[in-house]
Amino acid sequence: MIDIMMFLLVFFVVISVKMIAGTGVEMDLPGASTLRDLKPSTITVGVTKAGEIVLDGKTVTPQALQDRLTALKRDQPVEVVLAGDKDASLQVLLKVMDSVRAAGITTVGIAAKAEKRR
Repeated sequence: MIDIMMFLLVFFVVISVKMIAGTGVEMDLPGASTLRDLKPSTITVGVTKAGEIVLDGKTVTPQALQDRLTALKRDQPVEVVLAGDKDASLQVLLKVMDSVRAAGITTVGIAAKAEKRR
């Protein structure tokens, strides 16, 4: 019985990690040992290893990201999860954060995969 429960737990953790990075692009998320569960986000923004910003499975510019977030914010409260590849450029991540802030959004989470605590 315990084995089945452990299997289900691992299954849902793996699925959750893939769902957080729901950008439609395969990414190797960075790891952290102090993770917290995030509420489901309104929108997930991905940053690939190559530096592309991905929204809804499509590559966008920082300005297009800002415009889309501004439009979404008019209709409902928006929470953003930033899912960046662990090898993504910090400069691109900062551009995404600037676009999010310029759209007036202050609730931002960063997707990561769980690592064992030491």
